[in-house]
Amino acid sequence: MVILGIDPGYAILGYGLLNYDGGNMSVIDYGVIETTPKMTFPERLEALHAGVSLLIAKHRPDHIAFEELFFYHNAKTAIQVAAGRGVALLAAQQAGLPLYEYTPMEIKLSVTGDGHADKLQVQTMVKLLLKLASLPKPDDAADALGAAICHANAIGPTLEEYRIK
Repeated sequence: MVILGIDPGYAILGYGLLNYDGGNMSVIDYGVIETTPKMTFPERLEALHAGVSLLIAKHRPDHIAFEELFFYHNAKTAIQVAAGRGVALLAAQQAGLPLYEYTPMEIKLSVTGDGHADKLQVQTMVKLLLKLASLPKPDDAADALGAAICHANAIGPTLEEYRIK
């Protein structure tokens, strides 16, 4: 099974693709889709949608796992990131794929055993779990791999509770 993890954003959207065979996980690809401040906001959204659509067409994932948004400071940034998440969800929905979402705390707990782990702890555990030669960077890509790992760990009888409805 191929799992695409997505860490939503509008300036940087992280992605991580894993092959999961029921007990083993291996990395297929990971990275980020970046937009620039010189682009208009609609152009940024279009670039994110096109990038996620391209990843889906190229790798044909079976499931897509999104990190839920969590903000409590800047409302403008929250709205922009939510819009970026929306176009990524749209690309996945248009491909007809099952979509799942996990909170940052669920992802950190699944990857590190600590729901309050910091970014370096997540990167370190992602590196160890996936047998990578170095820490996955940037941290948006590591977070996306974390979402995919979390989904792989959740596959089983309780999986439906995470499905986006």
